[in-house]
Amino acid sequence: MSKFDHMYLDTCKKIRESGVRTESRNGITYRIPGNHWVFDLEEEFPILTTKKVYWKKAILEMLWIYQAKSIKVQWLRDRNIKIWDKFEIGPDGYYHNPDNGQVKFFGTEWAGTIGTSYAYIVANGGEPCCPDQVDAALYKIMKFPTDRRIIISMWQPPFFGKAVLPPCVYKVQFLVLNGKLHSFVEQRSCDVFIGVPFNITQYAALTYMFAHACMLKPGTMHYNMVDTHIYEEHLDQIDEMIKREKDALPAPKLWINTDVKNFYDFDNSVDLKDFQLEDYKDLGSLKGIVKA
Repeated sequence: MSKFDHMYLDTCKKIRESGVRTESRNGITYRIPGNHWVFDLEEEFPILTTKKVYWKKAILEMLWIYQAKSIKVQWLRDRNIKIWDKFEIGPDGYYHNPDNGQVKFFGTEWAGTIGTSYAYIVANGGEPCCPDQVDAALYKIMKFPTDRRIIISMWQPPFFGKAVLPPCVYKVQFLVLNGKLHSFVEQRSCDVFIGVPFNITQYAALTYMFAHACMLKPGTMHYNMVDTHIYEEHLDQIDEMIKREKDALPAPKLWINTDVKNFYDFDNSVDLKDFQLEDYKDLGSLKGIVKA
C-alpha cells in the first residue's frame, strides 16, 4: 500500500479510539490535539487509495488560490468544482451560512466571491515592496535560496472582517537544501475525512510545481495539523476506509510537463493538461458533507 494510506489510517484509528467528543461551531467532532506527518516527495506522491481523491479538482483548487489568485467561485464552477458554492456571497451581498443559519452582510461588491480570504490574502498580504506573496516566495527561492523567511502566510486577521471563513491551511514555508525544495505546511483546523486528503495532495503538488519552476527537485513535505478531527457525520465513512486498509494500493507517480518553466504557465483549464497521475487506482469514492 502507499505510505500515505498507512499514515492516514493510523491517525483515523487514533481518533476513533481516543478522540474527545466535542460540540463545535458547526457540528459534533471527535478531536485529538495535533498530528504531524513527513512525506518524502521523491519517494512517493501522497494521495489516498483507500478512497478516491479527485486529484484534478484538488490541484485546480490550489491553482485557483496560488496561481490565478481568484476569490471568484465561478472560476471553480467553470472547472466543474462545486465545493466552494456553499461559501459564496450572494448577489445581494449577503452570505447565508447553510450549517448554522447565520447571515452576514459583506456588500454587493463582494458578490460571487468568498471575500477577503485565501487568494486575496496571498495576493495582498505581503510586504509593502511586494504584496504578492507567491511572487516573493518564487523570487527568494531562485535568488536567495538560503533565506529562512520564504513564507506564504494567510493567517492575517486584519483581512478577516470581509472574509466568509478564515483559511484552514494558512501557512507554507519553503527551505532549499542540497538542490531540493522542502515545504512546511501548517493547518489549524483539520477535517480528516473531507479536507485533509485534498490538502495533502494539493500541497504536495504545489511543492512539485514550485520546485520545477525553480529548477529544483522536490524534497520533503512536513505537514503539521492542530485541531485534528472527524465529524460525527463522517464516522461510518472513516470506518469503511479502515476496513479497506488490507486492500490498499500502491502510490501513483505525478507527471508534470517539463516544457513549462514558469509557475504561472501551468495549465489551469478543466483539462489540467500539464499534469498526469500515472497508475492511480483507488478502492472507490465515499461521499460526505462539506462543513462550513
